[in-house]
Amino acid sequence: MDADLFGERKDEAAIELLRELEPAEGYWLAFSGGKDSSVIYDLAVRSGVAFDAHYSASVPDPPELRRHIREHYPDVAWDFADTTMWALIVKKRYPPTRVARYCCEALKERGGEGRTVVTGIRWAESVKRSKRRQIEVCYTGRKNYLNPIINWTDEEVWAYIRDRGLPYCSLYDEGFTRIGCIMCPMMYNPLRQRDVERWPKYADAYRRSCRRSLNRAIDDGLERGGWRYDSDDMYDWWMNTERSPAGDENQEIMDFGEG
Repeated sequence: MDADLFGERKDEAAIELLRELEPAEGYWLAFSGGKDSSVIYDLAVRSGVAFDAHYSASVPDPPELRRHIREHYPDVAWDFADTTMWALIVKKRYPPTRVARYCCEALKERGGEGRTVVTGIRWAESVKRSKRRQIEVCYTGRKNYLNPIINWTDEEVWAYIRDRGLPYCSLYDEGFTRIGCIMCPMMYNPLRQRDVERWPKYADAYRRSCRRSLNRAIDDGLERGGWRYDSDDMYDWWMNTERSPAGDENQEIMDFGEG
């Protein structure tokens, strides 16, 4: 990797940071299987620090991504939640939305309690992440975060992957720029429709869960919005609410309450 504008190689700076802040119990490395995870995993190996890597296996990730992790990262632990996306939709009585992403907390942001969690978060990923810091304390105070590549650009991530010959998920070669949950509500609408066409069984699972969610809400006397019993109204609303590339500011939260 070339030196940055300040004459310092960013990979060497990240390795030095990992060594400097290494906790006695080692790091808890949050591994998603994406390109950034590949980089932080390799940096942790190169630094010689102690760490254990974890993949949140309960999320509806692409099958291609799961195969990639199994094949190239066999030592990564697969952590399963005590629920699923489909069960959460029924419990909440509405699918996850841009402003109510309850799925992340329940399925992705678990683990690492009492540990220093290493992530691949970068400023270049989004406006929200551009406000993150390299060293952070969770708002609950129960874990710390270390983001070693937070100042890396997309180009620098790919340059590092090429220079190091690191394996990466095949979906990137098909034009995917980011890989995460199938049909994530944060996606721009055409990208969600792309997911529907590529992974129709996942779309069917979302549809069934929305129907069960609506039926449960109606059974509990919480019917609203004129949605019809045992219909696809909720799913259609969820899929057809227009989203701009930055997200839909006008999307409502359909909170039926938990139960």
